[in-house]
Amino acid sequence: MASSLEKARQNPDSMKARILNAARKLFGQYGFHGTTTRMIAKAVDIDISTLYYHWGEKGDLYEAVIRDINEGLGNKLVEVEAKVCGLPLAERIEIAIDEMADYFFENPEISNLTLFRYFTKTRHSSQLDFQVPEFVSDIAYSMALSKDRHNAPLDAKMKVLFIMNGIHNFVSGENFFRPMMGVDRKRYVKEAKETLKFFNLAAFA
Repeated sequence: MASSLEKARQNPDSMKARILNAARKLFGQYGFHGTTTRMIAKAVDIDISTLYYHWGEKGDLYEAVIRDINEGLGNKLVEVEAKVCGLPLAERIEIAIDEMADYFFENPEISNLTLFRYFTKTRHSSQLDFQVPEFVSDIAYSMALSKDRHNAPLDAKMKVLFIMNGIHNFVSGENFFRPMMGVDRKRYVKEAKETLKFFNLAAFA
């Protein structure tokens, strides 16, 4: 039997999908504790009972959001790995930064939720979490920083975290940094990627 998440993906116009998409954005803006079911229901223009019918409690919906993010991110990493396979390290890093920065800028709730999850004290007690250790080792392997996909050395994982944290901070901090720089979104995204390449290519390639 298909899960609620699978049903939402099968029919992007369904009520389940609309609720899931609204929840992703709101959890990304306000975190788990700052988001209420009433806020989610209002964003979709439904009543609370309809939300509960489709997704159950807020924790169930949050877990679906995390699962959706994990699986989507995993698919994106596979796509990027196919593009960079066999290329010199400098080209791998440049392509990976372009691809992943674009992906996170298109889905800013991922960066926001990552920072909420790991840098605040108010954490949801769910057993389901972001698959950061697996992703870090996968990225290290794709970048040829590790010969072992499942057990990358510490220095390789730290280098990946450096790159990923740089992207997350540019994405999550856009509403603060962009007005400070006085540029439009297109220019901000372009300069963020160029800055990430400037430091990371010099450091690793």
